[in-house]
Amino acid sequence: MWIITLYSKDSIRMFEFESAKEAKEYFKSIKGSKILSEIIYYNDHCFS
Repeated sequence: MWIITLYSKDSIRMFEFESAKEAKEYFKSIKGSKILSEIIYYNDHCFS
């Protein structure tokens, strides 16, 4: 899961994406102070 956190003067907004490609495309299109984060859950099936 990928999260974009967008900071403005009055608020903080978060956007959630399933794929890195989708998140990175949206990340490029928005302006302002922003952070792109990958969320990893260690109980996911890929870590079993």
